[in-house]
Amino acid sequence: MTIFDELKARGLIAQMTDEEQIKDLINNGKATFYIGFDPTADSLHVGHFMALCLMKRLQMAGNRPIALIGGGTAMIGDPSGRTDMRSMMTRETIQHNCDCFKKQMERFIEFGEGKAQMVNNADWLLDLNYVDVLREVGACFSVNNMLRAECYKQRMEKGLSFLEFNYMIMQSYDFYYLYKNYDCNFQFGGNDQWSNMLGGTELIRRKLGKDAHAMTITLLLNSEGKKMGKTASGAVWLDPNKTSPFDFYQYWRNVSDNDVLKCIRMLTFLPLEEIDAMDSWEGSQLNTAKEILAYELTKLVHGEEEATKAQTAAKALFAGGGITENMPTTTLTDADFVDGKIGVMDLLVKAGLCASKSEARRLVQQGGILVNDEKVTDVYMAVEADKFDGDGVIVKKGKKTYHKVVR
Repeated sequence: MTIFDELKARGLIAQMTDEEQIKDLINNGKATFYIGFDPTADSLHVGHFMALCLMKRLQMAGNRPIALIGGGTAMIGDPSGRTDMRSMMTRETIQHNCDCFKKQMERFIEFGEGKAQMVNNADWLLDLNYVDVLREVGACFSVNNMLRAECYKQRMEKGLSFLEFNYMIMQSYDFYYLYKNYDCNFQFGGNDQWSNMLGGTELIRRKLGKDAHAMTITLLLNSEGKKMGKTASGAVWLDPNKTSPFDFYQYWRNVSDNDVLKCIRMLTFLPLEEIDAMDSWEGSQLNTAKEILAYELTKLVHGEEEATKAQTAAKALFAGGGITENMPTTTLTDADFVDGKIGVMDLLVKAGLCASKSEARRLVQQGGILVNDEKVTDVYMAVEADKFDGDGVIVKKGKKTYHKVVR
């Protein structure tokens, strides 16, 4: 099976231009491709998984990835898939986020001479002269066509700023610049980026001639993949300081029955033959599939040792084994207690299970908090300090999140 056939079999390709040329490039390791990442946080999250895994698969087949960090486009924000305008960030914050991204990406792809590259579009976008952009790039775009793009339609009712309207031109210029300066002949992105990506392909052909080989593929569920990164309690991060390996494992262990095999197929590196054999699994076998998914992805992000620890801790909890040494843990100090106690709302905030006391209050009132297997019904309930000694206290949030608190 060729790498192109494998991408299709795993459900990763939705639509493309120039299919025959794309096959030739990918299958023969001749593709230099880029995928863009917006540096809107200091960590990647699970919504980036599909793109990262795709980069890894293609690099293993001899192709060269370019991780494009949108340091320049982040200065204005991307309207794609959004109904509100993204807040502005300072250059210092953007650069810090870029540095964090590279460290996490190194677990997936290999950077170096002749290998993967990381580039920041701030290096060329921020130096552009506005009049030159109008003359060189603006003349290649039809406003009528741009307004028909889905990414702009979604914003028209609330109001589309001229700032956001320029995003397609900037992203298209990225591909044009990479094509000319990095021999980049390929771009990947999610369905929500399709109009922007076609803009880049068209710009190259209009500026450099119709024979210029610029090609586009979108990932089947990348838009949905971005949603995977969000849960009721926030984002599921790849940074272990923001989402522990245990919580990361638990997130994947609790995907729905309908999604587990789809996720295994798209996100893991298990052989397709092995995954195909799981297609007939049902009932308790799906729980086994979820354990496989959670272990494989935790190993990919956090390493085999952390994946094994997380799996052991999860199985102990499922079996009623109670506290385990591998559960995410918060240590309280004497300053956290008042009169030898800590209120449950303060406890939830200290443990990082809630962002605020108002959020903690709502969770308690909704019956979503258990302390040592007992449901908390009183928002003013307090836990005595000595309860946190020894094995500590287990706080359960909802059905999926466990946390140990000690002092």
